[in-house]
Amino acid sequence: MKSLHSKFILAAALCSILLLARIRAAQTAAVDLLLLHGHVLTVDDDDSIAEAIAVRHGVIVKVGTDAEVLKFAGNASSARIIDLHGHTATPGLIDTHAHIADGGTQELYDVNLSDATSVAEIVARVRVKAATVKAGEWINGWGWDEGKLAEHRYVTAVDLDPVSLNNPVWLVQATGHYGVANSRALKLAHISSATPDPPAGTIDRDADGNPTGVLKEQSATDSVVRLIPPFTLEQMRQGILYIQQVLHSEGMTAVKDPAIEQIHWDAYKSLLDEGKLKERICVLWYAGATLDSARKTLDRVNAVPRLPNSLGDDHLLSCGVKMYMDGSGGARTGWLYNDWMRDGKTRDVTSSGAGNRGYPQTDPAVYQQMVRLFHQNEVPVGTHAVGDRAIDWVVDTYALVEREQPHPGLRHSIIHANLPSPHALDVMANLQKNYDAGYPELQPGFLWWIGDIYAGNYGPERDPHLEPLKTLASRGILWSGGSDYFVTPVAARYGLWASEARETAKGTYGLHPFGMAEAVDIHTALRSYTAWASRQMFLDKEIGTLEAGKRADIAIWDRDFYAASTDRIKDAKCLMTLLDGEVVYVAPDSPITIAVQ
Repeated sequence: MKSLHSKFILAAALCSILLLARIRAAQTAAVDLLLLHGHVLTVDDDDSIAEAIAVRHGVIVKVGTDAEVLKFAGNASSARIIDLHGHTATPGLIDTHAHIADGGTQELYDVNLSDATSVAEIVARVRVKAATVKAGEWINGWGWDEGKLAEHRYVTAVDLDPVSLNNPVWLVQATGHYGVANSRALKLAHISSATPDPPAGTIDRDADGNPTGVLKEQSATDSVVRLIPPFTLEQMRQGILYIQQVLHSEGMTAVKDPAIEQIHWDAYKSLLDEGKLKERICVLWYAGATLDSARKTLDRVNAVPRLPNSLGDDHLLSCGVKMYMDGSGGARTGWLYNDWMRDGKTRDVTSSGAGNRGYPQTDPAVYQQMVRLFHQNEVPVGTHAVGDRAIDWVVDTYALVEREQPHPGLRHSIIHANLPSPHALDVMANLQKNYDAGYPELQPGFLWWIGDIYAGNYGPERDPHLEPLKTLASRGILWSGGSDYFVTPVAARYGLWASEARETAKGTYGLHPFGMAEAVDIHTALRSYTAWASRQMFLDKEIGTLEAGKRADIAIWDRDFYAASTDRIKDAKCLMTLLDGEVVYVAPDSPITIAVQ
């Protein structure tokens, strides 16, 4: 069997031939779309700026000045003309880590707590929901963040019980790595003061040893979650359609959705078959935490088209698998070399009184076996790792399997990579140079949206080293940006802003507890959500820049990102979004006009 690297070399050669064919075809066939009178940020290798774009059959065939593009188009009498009126166009923005299927479905059907500012407000929303459901039905919610609550503490079963006597309740915290159950849900899950912490999980307890209702990491939360009726296929389809509209309104045209199960794939595939999937979706299958689960996941990967193949003309791609090395910075379950903190000053301890340094979510030796299995079968691996010790283990494992059996081009990634050590940075640089692997997939918005719990949990010694974008850039290490939606809001403009601002939402430990030494400029930030992000979608020959031969995935904005002050980037408004040259979104008050020549 040819190696994936060989397949990608062949695919790249074919892409080059196709690019030339596309451009040559445009010289003899009519251009069908012109974007004129704009300020086009191409994000090409030279970061060049143009005025106009010509498109044929969804592919960019010319970028340049108005005069150059009009001359190239010639007598394109039936071409649509989009007059940008001086507004800024960028490549469609790309998010390389967003749980959009789950998040969109939760937004439609569960209680949204992401903007709650107090425990009392959360309890009030549960009370309202309880009045609308039958006795015994589950009440599910998502997005609460103790860092944004006036009380600066977890929601507990004691808070929820008075308003939910007849219903089990499960409310997921913003990070997704922990949540709170009411007493009725705890009873159904057989969790009591006598229940020990499961491996790689934590049952939070009060001073008397009784469960508070807060459960951390999958081995603990599953005892409750497995009792909740799952979303139906149709509910998930509706959730995807809902969030797709949001993505379009934010100038976003491509997303990597990690840790999917079969129902997610089936929902995406059914929408694609009906012509309703108007995003580029690259998925990572959830691989579990055992060698047996890895083998079963490999069977799923082999049952669908594999890279470099895709479905629907690059609208749906199976891009590999996702694994977990550790937990959460919010839950203090990430795997660190030194103890977690509670308030930036107090050392966190476990129920035994020992310092809490988190723990692996997958047995480290088993993790290596799993990665080896996927690597040898040429399946890209993305591993969740937030703590410095977890990240070291992940990059060392990638380096090990590449040395054993090199497969350049798999682009194995480190998901989140919050706190890479100097050693991890060295290994990442080496992996990228020698194997086209070891790419951090970061979420600058963490510093903003959940920054008030991050700052206190990591503590002042580690805070300045979180999301070290400037260091990555200085080392020549490429990374891609994302939101981890539903952890943070899905709009990529927030990530662009946070890459520069490094500012927390509430300022509990000051607005800039992470410092500014690791901030980057907007040119670099935009590249991480476009050109560099397209690599992690395995679509860098197709999207990510506005150049001849690339697909016409384009976002048009009300301001010039390169000229705008940092604060104004956060509030940027998308005026129009195109996918393959098709207009998929126009803002209600957009000044952009469309006409036929």
